[in-house]
Amino acid sequence: MGMAELNFQPESESKSKIIASSGPFQIELMEHIGVNDFSSLIRISESLAEEYGPAAVLTANTILKYFNREGSLPFIARFRGEIIGYIIGVPLEILGREPWARLDINFGKDNTLYTYAFVIQSQYKGNGYAKMLKRVYLNWAKKQESISFITGHVKEGVSSKFTGNIRIIDRIENWQGTGKIFEYYRRDLDPERIYAPKTDPPLSTRV
Repeated sequence: MGMAELNFQPESESKSKIIASSGPFQIELMEHIGVNDFSSLIRISESLAEEYGPAAVLTANTILKYFNREGSLPFIARFRGEIIGYIIGVPLEILGREPWARLDINFGKDNTLYTYAFVIQSQYKGNGYAKMLKRVYLNWAKKQESISFITGHVKEGVSSKFTGNIRIIDRIENWQGTGKIFEYYRRDLDPERIYAPKTDPPLSTRV
């Protein structure tokens, strides 16, 4: 692993580009997560533990490994300047220690982003912010010339609610010790499709 891929000495301040906004809500594409934002991300990730297992809780090391890594696609959501959620896609290949990743037919082809985490704090759900964050993520993934697929793990039945070309690749019993059945899905990214549900609130996009 080269130093160009992973920054072991993060700066204090985050570096980002505002991609979209709606009133006090904004979505940022992260170039670099600074130490000052570590605690907010870790605190928000703690809400994932019950459903996804303790491995879903971020640490300083996993933020460095996944967010501050070349090839990752990390976005954070802010409300009045405070971080309220995030979504991140990482190259499938960096999860090579996981048997399910190595068994994916696209492993080693550098054409797949794995959705490592997606979360919005509970008090901000129900107002379209989560949909907006996911929409931005999907559309930016589609812009990456080498990326043709997005994969991820969700609870059984959840992927059937997704729009687009979705296939369930595998089902895993007792995912991460949660006692729940999870699906491993693959989304085929259609370069002609714009992921914009009609129910979303107005969104001003900045490129």
